[in-house]
Amino acid sequence: MVKFLFSLFSQLPLVVLHAVGAALGWLTYGLSGVYRKRFRANVAQAGYSLAQVGAAAAQAGKMAAELPRLWLGAPVPMRFEGAELVDAAHAAGKGLLLLTPHLGCFEVTAQAYAQCYLPQGKPITVLFRPPRKAWLDAVVSQSRDRPGLRAVPTTLAGVKAMLKALKSGQTVGLLPDQVPPQGLGVWVPFFGRDAYTMTLPARLQQMTGASVLLTWGERLPGGQGYCVHYSPLPQALSDNLQAATAQINQAMQELIARCPQQYLWGYARYKQPRQDGPATAPAQGREA
Repeated sequence: MVKFLFSLFSQLPLVVLHAVGAALGWLTYGLSGVYRKRFRANVAQAGYSLAQVGAAAAQAGKMAAELPRLWLGAPVPMRFEGAELVDAAHAAGKGLLLLTPHLGCFEVTAQAYAQCYLPQGKPITVLFRPPRKAWLDAVVSQSRDRPGLRAVPTTLAGVKAMLKALKSGQTVGLLPDQVPPQGLGVWVPFFGRDAYTMTLPARLQQMTGASVLLTWGERLPGGQGYCVHYSPLPQALSDNLQAATAQINQAMQELIARCPQQYLWGYARYKQPRQDGPATAPAQGREA
């Protein structure tokens, strides 16, 4: 039944899905006191006003409503800004690590990359957390993998797959502002407040020498599609793991500042980490 509904909604134009999603986003904001409180607290912590970023409530609903189209529907319109940075990273002959926060449509960034660079023999591997609900997992597992795009779970095997991809000169995509399980992160500032932050991106870069770029998928108005942006890190990552992780958080803040109206402010960024973390990066010098 779930897959049938996803298939049904996947046939709708983006403009319709986004209109429905915007309404659902505002409805959720209005009805859920917990969500609304966290949304407002995160906005205030970042130094923004609700007048500046209030539209993010609608954007969160659009994010949910567009998933059927992105996972099961026809390709969506996409354009690129800064793609020459990706080309230069490929020309350097090393792996490429793409980092994006919960900003805009992060689902489309990996799809756009795969669509553009698979013909050049440059597939992308992305890390994802399998849904806890079996009915949703059945849809996700059949929808995310596609030509040039491999989704690996948050397990040791998934981390090894990413390490192997980078060492072979391929590309890996990560959302570094996800809260990792206990033992897989460090406490570093994010918008002026310590947040438990994954060390995996910095460790992967240190172990492989991969190039690092920032990316995000801007959701264009009127159902016009998406613009995938690429930009360099503000500065090279430190050799110190905690310092490098703090640098990545700072880079995420600067990226969010470009379009705070499309950041997922309702995400529980400052929560305590789970205690059941299965994945970690292989020890330095070991082969995946």
